Amino acid sequence: MNLHDILPWIAGVAFLVFAFLVAFRKSNAPKSIWLLPASLSAVFMAFSLYAVVTEGPVGFWIEHVRNAWGNQIWFDLLLAVGIGWCLIVPQAKAVEMRLLPWLALIVCTGCIGFLAMVARLFYLRERAAARQMKKPAAPSTSGI
Repeated sequence: MNLHDILPWIAGVAFLVFAFLVAFRKSNAPKSIWLLPASLSAVFMAFSLYAVVTEGPVGFWIEHVRNAWGNQIWFDLLLAVGIGWCLIVPQAKAVEMRLLPWLALIVCTGCIGFLAMVARLFYLRERAAARQMKKPAAPSTSGI
């Protein structure tokens, strides 16, 4: 087996471990959780740059139009990012993220940009929560 045969198995197992950890965790996300999607985005960008250098900048399209499975994978990716976009937009608006630059990044880079957007969202939510905790409690006006 070569590296290209092994990497999909490693990625699949890592995904399953991650999915089960998220599904069965008992508490909210730990501090600095934004570092995980940020790191994954950087690693995936590095691997994608390797693919561009070794296979060419439009190699992904050749794979998606090669046969029915290539089409299916393209449709699956579009559906997955579309679902993610629908779920993240309300949260992004809540922390006043500008959506169009993120959409452009996602259209150009796929999940690399989407992971970066998720990292930014998590960072902004963590920062807002930290600011909220530092605020002094409002004085009571009930007189009791």
